[in-house]
Amino acid sequence: MSAVLHGLRVLDFGRYIAGPWCAAVLGDLGAEVIRVEKTSGSEDRYIMPVTPQRDGASHLQMNRNKLGITLDPMSEEGREIVRRLVATADIVVANLPPQGLQAMGLDYDSLRAIRPDIILTTVTAMGTGGPASNRLGFDNIAQALSGAMHLSGPPDRPTKTVTNYADFGTALFSVVGTLAAVMHRQHTGEGQHVEASLLGTALAFTNANLIEQAMNQSNRVGTWNRSQHAGPADTFATRDGWVLVHCVGEPLFRRWCRLLGEEGLMDDPRFADDQSRGDNSEALSERMAAWCAERSTEEALEALDAAKIPAGPVLTPQQALEDAHIQAMRFLRPLGYPGLETPAPVTDTPVRFSSVEAGVRHRAPTLGEHTDFILGELGYSTNDIEGLRSQGVI
Repeated sequence: MSAVLHGLRVLDFGRYIAGPWCAAVLGDLGAEVIRVEKTSGSEDRYIMPVTPQRDGASHLQMNRNKLGITLDPMSEEGREIVRRLVATADIVVANLPPQGLQAMGLDYDSLRAIRPDIILTTVTAMGTGGPASNRLGFDNIAQALSGAMHLSGPPDRPTKTVTNYADFGTALFSVVGTLAAVMHRQHTGEGQHVEASLLGTALAFTNANLIEQAMNQSNRVGTWNRSQHAGPADTFATRDGWVLVHCVGEPLFRRWCRLLGEEGLMDDPRFADDQSRGDNSEALSERMAAWCAERSTEEALEALDAAKIPAGPVLTPQQALEDAHIQAMRFLRPLGYPGLETPAPVTDTPVRFSSVEAGVRHRAPTLGEHTDFILGELGYSTNDIEGLRSQGVI
């Protein structure tokens, strides 16, 4: 098998999640990715520290398959290194505001002056061109602005998700855009500036709710885990844990009615279709809650599985690590890292191919681990590198 992006070089100036994860996925697909950090290490390196040197869990995930170089891109010597790197690169990934890109010489005009067919993939919080474009923001800000937080949690407490879906979603949209730009370049020889934003992604993910609001003026509020558009669809306490059950569509609802001995509900006008069941979902959740409360999690899931009703246990992170199916599927790959006594469970590429090589090839780099090697490739001598290090450029 061959790696589909083998031969492409990506410079990763991303921070936190959206930019670095975009570059990581490109690396999973075979591109050579060079992560560029400031000399003290980027802030995102140290989030959720897990090693003696305080490298974080996010770093181990976001930066697998990458080479690491440290650099002060604001110094003249550092800008020269950036220029030499860009001349060798196919793709530059950066989630910085336009002013930051220009200050570092990473704006599209500066890059294509060095390499005309370069592809620049950028991520901002708000997108460019609107009155809020210069505002800073993270994933949770996008969740708040999209209406999603208002619809999560209880009615009086807007709630964000613990998973940064706007960040990860934006990274994946950026990958799609970057791959499209690569194909465009193959056909035309022309580079491209690919732009994505956290707010754009959050709005895309919650778009159906916005359409419903615009068309129906439904003015919905949060209902915790209970679905507003089908039922029963909620989390339910068992004797020893929690399960999530999700019925959507007539066949599943009828199977649920038979399982609970509630065939009479099939002809109840309150539950005539999915939206009716969503509008009256509290009643269905109450009935399901009583059924689950009489059973252990294992007993409830056994019965639900036998009835072919989608359901699953609500696992703690430790239980997820120990889950037999997750282990059998090898979704998590153990990767060693300097300072760790045991390997870290890093997600492998969740997309699998029949004839394309993709996935985790090596761990994330330690701070500046490949600086000397990369600068040597660019033509710097050992003395040059030592001089740059003594000046604090690298």
